Amino acid sequence: MERKPASSSIRARQEAARTSMPFDDTRDFDDADRGFIAAFDPAVVKNASGEVVWDAESYSFLVGESPATVHPSLWRQSQLAVKAGLYEVVEGVYQLRGFDLSNMTVVESDTGIIVIDPLISEETASAGLSLYRANRGDRKVVAVIYTHSHVDHFGGVFGVTTQADVDAGTVQIIAPEDFVGHAVAENVFAGTAMSRRAGYMYGATLERGPQGQVGAGLGQTTSTGSVGLIIPTLEISTTGETHIVDGVEIEFQMAPGTEAPAEMHFYFPKFRALCMAENATHTLHNLLTLRGALVRDPHVWSQYLTEAIATFADRTDVVFASHHWPTWGGDRIIEFMSQQRDLYAYLHDQTLRLLNRGYTGAEAAERIQMPPALERAWNTHGYYGSVNHNVKAIAQRYLGWFDGNPARLWPHPPEQLAKRYVDVIGGIEKVVDAAQAAFDAGDYRWAATLLDHAVFSDDTHQPARSLYADTLEQLAYGSENGTWRNFYLSGATELRQGNFGTPVSTSAPSVVMQLTPEMLLDAVAIRIDGPKAWNLDLKLALELTDLDRTFRITLKNGVLVYLENGAGAVDLTMRLSKPRLLSLVAGDAESEGIVYDGDASALSTLLSVLDSGDPSFNIVTP
Repeated sequence: MERKPASSSIRARQEAARTSMPFDDTRDFDDADRGFIAAFDPAVVKNASGEVVWDAESYSFLVGESPATVHPSLWRQSQLAVKAGLYEVVEGVYQLRGFDLSNMTVVESDTGIIVIDPLISEETASAGLSLYRANRGDRKVVAVIYTHSHVDHFGGVFGVTTQADVDAGTVQIIAPEDFVGHAVAENVFAGTAMSRRAGYMYGATLERGPQGQVGAGLGQTTSTGSVGLIIPTLEISTTGETHIVDGVEIEFQMAPGTEAPAEMHFYFPKFRALCMAENATHTLHNLLTLRGALVRDPHVWSQYLTEAIATFADRTDVVFASHHWPTWGGDRIIEFMSQQRDLYAYLHDQTLRLLNRGYTGAEAAERIQMPPALERAWNTHGYYGSVNHNVKAIAQRYLGWFDGNPARLWPHPPEQLAKRYVDVIGGIEKVVDAAQAAFDAGDYRWAATLLDHAVFSDDTHQPARSLYADTLEQLAYGSENGTWRNFYLSGATELRQGNFGTPVSTSAPSVVMQLTPEMLLDAVAIRIDGPKAWNLDLKLALELTDLDRTFRITLKNGVLVYLENGAGAVDLTMRLSKPRLLSLVAGDAESEGIVYDGDASALSTLLSVLDSGDPSFNIVTP
């Protein structure tokens, strides 16, 4: 697929950004290179079948001045994030960067090593550990710490340890309280929708290059290897809690409800090093990630950063995180963490101030201005989150989707709305003509709005699709935000080439295996096709033989309800293990491993009304 060049309007905007931003401040490049030990070369990881699951080599084009098709600030961020290799943070603490979206950190202990955040995939984590061992010796893993409940911080655990070693007690798995429930639920309950949208967010199918995917701001992209999960053996629940792990003292600070529902920071007195998980990185983060999630709380986020500064800053020589590069020196650490704190606090407070003056979320997002000192700081720019969509997220958190205008209380859905707009304007040809005029004037936002209506009224209209793709492409070129760029380019790709589906899913079997029976039954309830089940009245008993637990399940009015040890007659009793229940829900009703007592047709009736979701649902077309 051949992409179009940057327009004259975009070229002018890129040049304006280049001259208005402090590109002479190169401290981030100095920090990103500091402590370099060994390169990850070649920076390609394959799985056991020989398929490439990570390819940092594909970003070799990120050299020199930014081209017209990439915002110069995003180009700079990608040049920093693509650096791949083993780095010394301080003596005894090392980072593997450029092996995945996230970093893996290794802390040397008395007899081995503590691994922090083993990336997304088993294969990339293993490659990172191999580079560490090649340069620092074949030290055994004695503990793994998950900083929080997102997959890029636990998914590669089988690349650094085994379930057998954990079961034997030779390896500890340490995580914040409630880690498992949040880690599993996020990847299962709305997993189909999130995974499809994540394909847009990370540009999973986009070509790498100046006119394609250049990074995601937080890191380059996500690896596509084997995802796993080992259940924690030690859950941290209290700020100030201290543990000695193989001779290394670790002091913990809880930070739930920030970048993840279960998250924590921790400090190593021996190394005077502070890990801030994902709450202080070199970007404005997401309050509502574009792939979809619960809205995060910027107020408590800022408060936990204030607490971290007060608790640790005066005894810290280096602060590092699960993404990007560390910051060294007391004054710079306080400056960096204070800027990050002020960023989230300012967005929270000023958004609410504007909401209380009557502005909607969309209006506040256009109106809000960041303080000049934060604008001048590179770490506060919106490479991954953005001021615009974060302000809207805060409005959603406090006030919900409805902006109070009664005309917007019950609008038509997009496809019906589009047809009406197109009819009123005078037909799709006139809409495309108006969009072309907006495009030629460099008003790509308005062109996109018009063409969205055009395509949703007739998605076979090729001139509308083509101009819409061209418009999204120009919006991508001008975006400082990596995930916005990827969304725009992914939309353009599907308009030109068709739906690319869901390239990567994080609901791996080893993750799904950690569902509790309650969570598994909730996941089944979510899949009930309500209208198909309206007239059903089913009663089943589920005996999980390996857990010695029994649930009574009813399906009536399209609602599946369960109660442990519930009383009452049932149509069917099923006795099976939890793994067999998982395979049953996945569609395997024929193989052995289930003992039935009663009317077996009740099960087939239940299975017949399960909706598995659509991993290829349309986004940019109706």
